[in-house]
Amino acid sequence: MKRLTRLAGVLVALAILPGWFVVVLIAQNKRSAGTPKATAARQGEAKATFSNVCASCHGLDGRGGERGPDIVSQPDVMRKTGAELVRILREGKTVAGMPSFAALGAARLSALVDYLRTLQGQRRDAKLPGNPERGKALFFGAAHCSACHLVGGRGGFFASDLSSYAARIGAEDVRRAIVDPNRDLDPRRGLVTVTLADSTALTGLIRNQDNFSLQLQTADGAFHLLNKSDIRTTKYEGKSAMPPDYGSTLSKEELNDLVSFLLRSSGSQNTQPPAKGVQDGEEE
Repeated sequence: MKRLTRLAGVLVALAILPGWFVVVLIAQNKRSAGTPKATAARQGEAKATFSNVCASCHGLDGRGGERGPDIVSQPDVMRKTGAELVRILREGKTVAGMPSFAALGAARLSALVDYLRTLQGQRRDAKLPGNPERGKALFFGAAHCSACHLVGGRGGFFASDLSSYAARIGAEDVRRAIVDPNRDLDPRRGLVTVTLADSTALTGLIRNQDNFSLQLQTADGAFHLLNKSDIRTTKYEGKSAMPPDYGSTLSKEELNDLVSFLLRSSGSQNTQPPAKGVQDGEEE
């Protein structure tokens, strides 16, 4: 009888063992998924997915392209819940020309929506790395940013208005855009050189075009309305109109100050001043 009892106990243990292993593996996976390394990997994968799948229509920054609308700043998109956005990705919008991305799987679709939220500026507790007042002086002074860019209604009209630019990205992304403006650049949004039939060459940014005409703005702010029949060649330079050498002409502290000014000027509620006891421009 004792031998039968021990045998029954062994059989029960063997029956329970596979389920126990499954529970342990699930717990380990959950712990692993929550680690900073796993989170960073998930974010990196989502960014790559967005670049490969979404950017061709909506642009690398999500602010719209030739084939897709702005999905970053449009209020109707920002108001949608995460579940609604996942459903749109899963089902597609065939009438609008958007296919279904159900093949990506639920996890990747969820991560893609999280990445879209970062583009929309829904980040929390971003600390200012420098002094925004000194950054303001740089922007409108020695750095010459305002020669091309607007902030708060002040500045030039050649490049984009940066009044709300930093509301949708973090400090490191702002810094990277300053020191490496050609990274991930959509050539259609960069400099273009147009050569006319009389050999005149104009370099600038395309503001509008149709089947018959092209409107080009040059760095001096002038607009040129050109007939396409008069254009010999149109060359996309593949580079930004922004100087590529700010990483060497500005110090680390000046870059921190400039980034802080743009973050604060964005009107974002997600910025905090530097921690007490940390001097402006110093590392925490």
